Amino acid sequence: MIILAILVLLLIAFLLYIASLPDAFRVERSLEINAASEQIFPLINDFHAWEAWSPWEKADPQVQRSYSGNDSGPGAVYAWQGNKQLGEERMEILETRPHDYLRLQINFYKPFAAQNTIEFKLESQAGKTVVSHAMFGPSNFMSKLMGTFFNMDKMVGGKFDEGLQSLKAIAEKSSTSAAGK
Repeated sequence: MIILAILVLLLIAFLLYIASLPDAFRVERSLEINAASEQIFPLINDFHAWEAWSPWEKADPQVQRSYSGNDSGPGAVYAWQGNKQLGEERMEILETRPHDYLRLQINFYKPFAAQNTIEFKLESQAGKTVVSHAMFGPSNFMSKLMGTFFNMDKMVGGKFDEGLQSLKAIAEKSSTSAAGK
C-alpha cells in the first residue's frame, strides 16, 4: 500500500511538473548567406520552390502535394500527405514584406493536430543576408508531455539548419552565376 501511494504521489508530481512548463514554444535558427535578399526571398515566397531546399521534401519520395490559392505570397497554400515523418499538413502564407519577411500558418493534422506560426526574416548586411527561420506556437499539455521525451528544439531546429544550408547552397550558386554574367 505504501509503494502504491508513493507511485501515485510521483505520478502527481510528474503531471504537475508537466503542467508547469511554458505554455508556448519557439524554435529558431539563422544562417548568413552570401547572396542578396532579392535572390533568396523568391525561394521561400513560392511553395513550388521549396522542393529544391526543404529537408522535409526529401523525407518521402511518394508524398502527395497540392497547391492552391495564389502562386506565391499571401494566399498561397501548400498541403501534403506523406509517410510517418511528414504526416498530413497544410501551410498558408499570411504575410510578406518582399525581400524582408514572410509569415506562414502551418496546420498539422497527422500524426497529431496542432497549429503554429512559421516566420522567415531576411536581414541584408553588406551584400550578404542573414536568414532566420522560426516556428512558434502554443504548447498544450500533450505537447509539454511529448517535449519531456523528445527535444523539439533539436529535432525541428536540426531540420531548420539543414534547410538553411540547402537554401544557402542554391542562393549562393545563383548569386555566383548572376555575378559571372
